[in-house]
Amino acid sequence: MAAVADGDLGALKMNGMERIPRPFVIGVAGGTASGKSSVCDKIMSQLGQDDMDRKQRRVAIINQDSFYKTLNEEEKKKALKGEFNFDHPDAFDWERIKNTMNEVIKGRKVMIPGYNYVENKSDESCHPVYPAEVVLFEGILAFADKELRDKFHMKLFVDTDPDTRLSRRVLRDTRERGRDIEQILHQYTTLVKPAFEEFCLPTKKYADVIIPRGADNTVAIDLIVQHIQELLRPTKQSVKRFRHNSDSFVGRPH
Repeated sequence: MAAVADGDLGALKMNGMERIPRPFVIGVAGGTASGKSSVCDKIMSQLGQDDMDRKQRRVAIINQDSFYKTLNEEEKKKALKGEFNFDHPDAFDWERIKNTMNEVIKGRKVMIPGYNYVENKSDESCHPVYPAEVVLFEGILAFADKELRDKFHMKLFVDTDPDTRLSRRVLRDTRERGRDIEQILHQYTTLVKPAFEEFCLPTKKYADVIIPRGADNTVAIDLIVQHIQELLRPTKQSVKRFRHNSDSFVGRPH
């Protein structure tokens, strides 16, 4: 395990693997509002995937939040009061997560469910994720389940100061999810923070790379992007198999 802050990527060696698997699956974990999504977005951007058609993208992102269980009536009442723990492992549909990732690893198209954070339920707005060479799976408990964790070829932990995470969460939940600040703070102190310390933080030990300061750590992200490019640089045998309309992924200079 290594913290990438000053350019050391020694921990990213692939333990003697001679062939790089396709898709190359990267798990991205970290506390609430730590910047996991921003890190994934920056990786995708630097790999030249932002402006590409979804079917042509060589990088895909899957968010664990898409796999929250639909709450029953009692749980919905708790959620409205800020008393339901969305940061607990029991809040997620692990069977669906692992089945989806199994399909992804087989190179198949999958449908990812949407989640309505205001009404606390899954919605019908599923979106497709097409076969890709690199798949980023991000979530607070991405490393909590061993079966899921073992599917990742690289594991990143986004490590951000707790005060920064809290301030980001307050802004996000008031602006995007219509919650009042008193409820947010109550939920954070009674549920979110204890769940982070019990379930998320202990999984930091599984990370291959720790990214301090999240998406603000441009040095770390640049190095990770370069490493992914090098790992996935096509061999003579794979050029024809994985050729796409754009070669921006492996063709960008280091």
